[in-house]
Amino acid sequence: MNLSRRTLLAAGSATAATALMTSTGTAHASPAADTTAGAPATADVDTLLKRAESLLTGGGFDPADPDFTTAVEALDTTAEELWDTLDRGAARTALWPDLAPLTDPGNFGQSYTRLRTLATAWATEGTSLAGSPQVADALVAALRFTHDTAYNPAKRETGNWWFWEIGAPRALMDCSVVLRDRLPAADLADYLAVVDRFCPDADRRTNSPTLSETGANRTDKAVIVALRGLLGRDAAKLVSARDALSDVRDSGRNSLFRYTSSGDGFYEDGSFVQHDVVAYTGSYGIVLLGGTAYLLALLAGSEWAVTDPKVSVMYDAVERTFAPVVFDGLMMDSVRGRAVSRERAGDHRDGATALAAILLLASGAPAAYAERWRALVKGWLTRNRTTPFATLATLPQLALAKAVLDDTGVQAGPRDTGSHVFADMDRVVHRRPGWACALSLSSKRISAYEAGNGENLHGWYTGDGMTYLYDGDDLGQFNDGFWPTVDPYRLPGTTVDTRPRTDLGTGAGTSTYRPANAVAGGAVLDGRYGAAAMELIGAEGTTLRARKSWFLLDNAVIALGAGITASDGRTVETIVENRNLGTDGRHRLMVDGVRQPADQGWSGAFGRARWAHVDRVGGYVFPGTTALRALREQRTGTWRAIDTGADTGGSTDPVTRRYLTLWTDHGPSPADAHYAYVLLPGASAAATAVWSRSRPVRIVANDSTAQAVEARREGLTAVNFWRAGTAAGITSSGPASVLVQRRGTHIRVAVADPGRTLTTLSVELPFPVRSVVTADDSVSLVPGRRPVLTVAVGGSRGRTHRAELNR
Repeated sequence: MNLSRRTLLAAGSATAATALMTSTGTAHASPAADTTAGAPATADVDTLLKRAESLLTGGGFDPADPDFTTAVEALDTTAEELWDTLDRGAARTALWPDLAPLTDPGNFGQSYTRLRTLATAWATEGTSLAGSPQVADALVAALRFTHDTAYNPAKRETGNWWFWEIGAPRALMDCSVVLRDRLPAADLADYLAVVDRFCPDADRRTNSPTLSETGANRTDKAVIVALRGLLGRDAAKLVSARDALSDVRDSGRNSLFRYTSSGDGFYEDGSFVQHDVVAYTGSYGIVLLGGTAYLLALLAGSEWAVTDPKVSVMYDAVERTFAPVVFDGLMMDSVRGRAVSRERAGDHRDGATALAAILLLASGAPAAYAERWRALVKGWLTRNRTTPFATLATLPQLALAKAVLDDTGVQAGPRDTGSHVFADMDRVVHRRPGWACALSLSSKRISAYEAGNGENLHGWYTGDGMTYLYDGDDLGQFNDGFWPTVDPYRLPGTTVDTRPRTDLGTGAGTSTYRPANAVAGGAVLDGRYGAAAMELIGAEGTTLRARKSWFLLDNAVIALGAGITASDGRTVETIVENRNLGTDGRHRLMVDGVRQPADQGWSGAFGRARWAHVDRVGGYVFPGTTALRALREQRTGTWRAIDTGADTGGSTDPVTRRYLTLWTDHGPSPADAHYAYVLLPGASAAATAVWSRSRPVRIVANDSTAQAVEARREGLTAVNFWRAGTAAGITSSGPASVLVQRRGTHIRVAVADPGRTLTTLSVELPFPVRSVVTADDSVSLVPGRRPVLTVAVGGSRGRTHRAELNR
């Protein structure tokens, strides 16, 4: 089983059976110890070591319970394969032939991970290896061999630091926990010594001592230090692990229980960033959540229990940071970074890991939090029939999920609805009862992509406004072979120069690309409507520029583009849709009421298209008509083509999927070109035709000054201003996103500065206002026939400023 290092770690650290908490209390059960030295009581350590083993194996579940059969069989199948191929000979030079030489960091790191899988199977009732003395002896010998050959205190770090300081020591400590009664004392001492060499505490990067660990890396290391403290019966290590979450040694500057304003960690607007500039809620964020939940559960009820009241930051993150980007149990790809290229770490699997981490955190959280989270998770679990949780879960994860599903007192929560602008990570999410839309933006603050270590080789345009449309009836869209087969030059929502690109991230280490634009973000009105904008400035090698807007309404997403300009002689395209139809999909396409051919390889050009409809997806309306291109194609690719990583690299087996692509061709070297289209997710063909004729949303501006729409039925006007100007009767003193809704005498206004270039912003409204009902402290009003709102946007980090007024 070739999972990524991050997935492997998260799967091991984010899970536990709920029963673990019932006999030992919760994370609030006792005060934290002030002890910094000395050996803790044997009974306390033995209790926590048993708990650590159960966190890995799932504890005392009934292997005859059919609900656990799939997970037991999956573990057994993987373990048997590893056991059969493990080299146990006296003259061996590696443990597995595909992981030779063992001295390579990736190879010994993955070797420890495989040994952990074998140890887990050995300790799990119901597997064919359970309790086998032969397996136990072979594991003890393999750990000794790996230590002596490749990973010991005398070695110097080479290659990827992660294997030395996180991947290998974590797997080694897990193995030692499971095998603790079989390991010779001298062996255990050596393994503790190697951890002390490469992961002595969670605060610092060992190979760069001046570098403080942050975010998920810090949590990873805290878990390792805690396990090392238990195995070595060292109270000081346990205190160090606990305090690393709050980082009491540097006044909390690197505490995980705080909001950050730069770099890695949680932001107050719900964003999560890792590697300084990458939106990473769905990868590193899960690891951080899972590691914290693990430590809270592991240390609960002991003298080292986490009692920092600021742990509420982590509790709040469940609903503020994670829930908005989980759709029916899957984790949205827009926040998974380079992990999208990993064959066995798709959106459903990362989503399952997040759900399990939330349930584990709930086991020790205050009741008010825990009750809401269990309802959320139960809703996600029951709605995802595309990839059942049992096919993704480890045994401990399954135990947590089963406890919630079997609890009749927990009602399944409905799908969340609402609009979210995560300004600090350039992401926008719009959720409706039957669908969701996620926008992946980028700027000089947030990277357009991350690549490296052989991963995400074709991620060039994933941060250029890629639009992810999630349908509750089609949860496999991005999980079913999408990334190795989609045309990476034609990602939905993007405007691209069709120049050929070279593979990204083929060398060691990771790299990011941040474009030069300032504008990326938008505003939200009443948590229901959104306006998002991104100035597109192409990467080196292209002169492409464009101004892109999205207006997010109850049943529609209006996408506008203006100022599309390039001078390179190459064709520029805007991709309306590129839908994965699966292995044999023949979804009907209609254009202006005429059914189009379903033959593979068919293409069509429609000079004045007004609307299109794709069966089982929804409708597409083109206000004012557009020159629409369409293509059906069957595409074949491999996971290896987009991920050649030493530990994550995909297979070379061909993957074939069918696609239906809709796009607008702006021609070579366009000058001030534009586009306009409307997404109607889930709409029927008849409803799409009616929408096209009735125009319930009117486009009132789409140029280099402003892009604006009016939704008459909702009384809503939404404008993205690119500079000072007037649109739809609203005047702005500078770049801004503005939404205004009028309902009788009541007016709601939302304003944001998505470029973060202004100190104050004036917005003049086209109707008289009598008084202010409520307003943010940053908003003031000069009333009159043409009232002016003055908004102090400086330092607000692109957040939305709100006011409610009376006419």
